[in-house]
Amino acid sequence: MYLDEYRERLFLGGLDAVYSLRLNQAWPDPREVLWPPQPGQREECARSGKDPLTECANFVRVLQPHNRTHLLACGTGAFQPVCALISVGYRGEHVLHLEPGSVESGRGRCPYNPNHPFASTFVGREQYTGLTVDFLGQEPTIFRSGGPRPALSSNPDQSLLHDPRFVMAARIPENSDHDNDKVYFFFTETVPSLDGDSSHVTVSRVGRVCMNDVGGQRVLVNRWSTFLKARLVCSVPGPGSAETHFDQLEDVFLLWPKPGKSLEVYALFSTISAVFQGFAVCVYHMADIWEVFNGPFAHQDGPQYHWRPYEGKVPFPRPGVCPSRMTSRPGRSFGSTRDYPDEVLRFTRAHPIMFRPVRPRLGRPVLVKTHLAQKLHQIVVDRVEAEDGTYDVIFLGTDSGSVLKVIALQEGASAKPEEVALEELQVFKVPTPITEMEISVKRQMLYVVSRLGVAQLRLHQCETYGTACVECCLARDPYCAWDGASCTHYHPNLGKRRSRRQDIQHGNPALQCLDQSQEEEAVGLVAATTVYGTEHNSTFLECLPKFPQAAVRWLLQRPGDEGPDQVKMDERVLHTERGLLFRRLSRFDAGIYTCTSLEHGFSQTVVRLALVVIVASQLDSLFPPEPRPEEPPARGGLASAPPKAWYKDILQLTSFASLPQVDEYCGRVWCRGTAECSGSFRSRSQGKQAKGKSWARLELGKRVKSRVQAEHNRTPREVEAT
Repeated sequence: MYLDEYRERLFLGGLDAVYSLRLNQAWPDPREVLWPPQPGQREECARSGKDPLTECANFVRVLQPHNRTHLLACGTGAFQPVCALISVGYRGEHVLHLEPGSVESGRGRCPYNPNHPFASTFVGREQYTGLTVDFLGQEPTIFRSGGPRPALSSNPDQSLLHDPRFVMAARIPENSDHDNDKVYFFFTETVPSLDGDSSHVTVSRVGRVCMNDVGGQRVLVNRWSTFLKARLVCSVPGPGSAETHFDQLEDVFLLWPKPGKSLEVYALFSTISAVFQGFAVCVYHMADIWEVFNGPFAHQDGPQYHWRPYEGKVPFPRPGVCPSRMTSRPGRSFGSTRDYPDEVLRFTRAHPIMFRPVRPRLGRPVLVKTHLAQKLHQIVVDRVEAEDGTYDVIFLGTDSGSVLKVIALQEGASAKPEEVALEELQVFKVPTPITEMEISVKRQMLYVVSRLGVAQLRLHQCETYGTACVECCLARDPYCAWDGASCTHYHPNLGKRRSRRQDIQHGNPALQCLDQSQEEEAVGLVAATTVYGTEHNSTFLECLPKFPQAAVRWLLQRPGDEGPDQVKMDERVLHTERGLLFRRLSRFDAGIYTCTSLEHGFSQTVVRLALVVIVASQLDSLFPPEPRPEEPPARGGLASAPPKAWYKDILQLTSFASLPQVDEYCGRVWCRGTAECSGSFRSRSQGKQAKGKSWARLELGKRVKSRVQAEHNRTPREVEAT
């Protein structure tokens, strides 16, 4: 996916095709250009043992600007990577076609396998890519192609990269000297363990290369001569010196600051343990990463020795430094890496790892998620200015097609961050992993991609937080504020207004909504919904607060009691995230249940449910067991008696007031689809066919559980016998 805000278009790479969508219109006006593999390539791919459907196609995985009118697109080409130029026209035009004469090999620019991870970025016309460059996917490298400088790659013998999984690549300038610009790669490695066995451990890395690197003259010819890497640590401090590490890097987002501020790197990690599954978001200052690369190099005396800082003499120019004004010496200038002494290049080849790791801001994650029913794969961040400060809103893409919207509040340098879950949006109806996300701050939109398609989401939906000041304040969404009449989008450039109420840090409605009574949520304002349950069976009472961080409390008002009592939880009555579960219902559980949410001292009624318990003995009296004939009656016998309206007894038992209306409704349903109806029930055969449909429409029928026949309609056995 490539989001082109200048052309106001969204470009997507798909299966044998490239798509273009407009962003500034209600109708996206989609355009498509087909780009299948060359004739014979699909068959050759299938003969090599690859899947003809999921691998032997041209999966377009690279879309980057080439010039003012063209994009560079690269695809897998049925395990024969290929690149070409796509004409997209000037701004305002909506054209899309492939330039046939521009098709060339994509080896080193796009992986062979559509499922292999890789990272790529363009600077000018140069492409920097971290990928595997062979058919089997066993030769990882960092490759530079295109542009005026010579193509470079890393050593293919895994001396620099140990089974890497590339996540992200980006050019990050360090200062105003463009000769010092570098491209950074974020990836994970699987390295040998130092425990003396043959096991391996996974670590996350940040590596970098100088953009003006051209390799060495005699050492590292056509190889990177400035590549260095350091470990990224994301862990939760524990008792003593114990730490819980999140070692698998999932995604990285660069939050570019205002001028004069340090770039911040948001990284999403996961655990690699088979026992404990968790996810964490760590934030790194780019200045801290630079400090690690300027620190000591790591040295190892042998494969089974521990790493230690290198204490010998470091040659000049310092290994990993770009040729610039900083590398000049009186009488000798190093204008190119080919001018570097062989001693410098040998040191770089032998010591590519920095000794100190890069630790996150404040030494711990800003967000930790454990025991999730879904996995987190993608992250984007938006810095939002609110009434009481600036907040970073984090959007997390899951493997089930949903997006989590959260913020992390930090009151002090030593305090544990407070997570505030704002929303969970189900983007795709069919659960599918989210593969890419792009944010448009200009349009206040989030673009989400999966294998099923692309979706556009608004960054804020303030109207969903309710119609009261209290609800808007408790949402604690930096995008939203109460304007005196409704919950609307907050615009910081409108200045301070007394009617705009917002408190993200504390979410205290008592201070922000002084004219709102906290008693407005009295239980009398919420109507009770009747729910039926059968004694000795399980029953579930659903309660979903608007705000996930709110505490939930259940109250029970039994018939005849003076006031409600708090529901006591035990092995029989369980409190879940979605409500109250009765594993075995008792007749004494009947009453009115009130679910309230409590947050920052404010209580609000979410739902009131009147639970009616149908005693088991009453059901037994309704459906007495009747002997069945040993043999079925012969065909062509006498017509059976009209079906008994057995639902009337149950409705009378529960004091159902609208029994005549239900009787009339059932009669219409059972006679539906016929040319005429006498007003009474038809024959038994026709009634049985429609009985299941009418029973499914009755809410009471869903609640009552009796002895049933193993059929789709699930009508009571005793009723069938009448």
